[in-house]
Amino acid sequence: MLVLSPAAFGQITRTISPPTMPPLTPTNQAVPTPVNVPTISELMTVLEKATSQQPEGKDWSTPVKLVIIFAGLALVPSLLVMMTSFTRIVIVLAFVRRALTTQSIPPTVAVIGLALFLTLYTMAPTYAQVNAQAIQPYLADQVSLSVAVQKAGGCVKEFMLRQSRKNDLALFVQMAKVPAPSSPLDIGMHIVVPAFIISEFRTAFEIGCLLFIPFLMIDMVIASVLLSAGMVMLPPAMISLPFKLILFILVDGWGLLAKSLSLGFR
Repeated sequence: MLVLSPAAFGQITRTISPPTMPPLTPTNQAVPTPVNVPTISELMTVLEKATSQQPEGKDWSTPVKLVIIFAGLALVPSLLVMMTSFTRIVIVLAFVRRALTTQSIPPTVAVIGLALFLTLYTMAPTYAQVNAQAIQPYLADQVSLSVAVQKAGGCVKEFMLRQSRKNDLALFVQMAKVPAPSSPLDIGMHIVVPAFIISEFRTAFEIGCLLFIPFLMIDMVIASVLLSAGMVMLPPAMISLPFKLILFILVDGWGLLAKSLSLGFR
């Protein structure tokens, strides 16, 4: 009963064509090394290079560099919440804690930490694409900073479009009063982001409703048994809590939940 649907109905099905599988027989050609997620040192190198002295001598002053750095750090939480899989994951985990009626167990810090690392896991392919198309060419002086930012934004936009529903995109396109785009990639970021957010909200609430059903049935059964036994003053939530925990442990709830959330992103 805790199995969740891997993808919501009606989402954008535009995906990137899969890479060609290598031949099974050994050949003399060198196999390309897969691109990894950018490391923290590489990100710091990008930041240092973006704020370093220019060849023309038009260097930014130290206060301007500090303003840019702190402004970027201030936007990181918003970008993490609104443009990644973090929103859906943290809402579903909050629903699980609410359905189990364990109040503050697991604590909020643990829930946020689990949601953060699941976000890094599910966003790893997108981050690897950003690293290959934007960060590494910029570090190799192949593209400028503006081109690298544009390519990175395109990779993130593709991820958000795959999770967004057509109806949500059409709603914001209609409210923005812009011409109908020829393809989803032509939609502006100011339209894709809110459409992606409300799509994630709806998907997370659908998963939360499915999670509540088995635990709600346990509450109803326990309440009926206590009522028929005449123990009206005994709170049903206190009696049903061990049964909920036993059910959640027997079905490997945390592993099943992590697997379903990870497979739910395309």
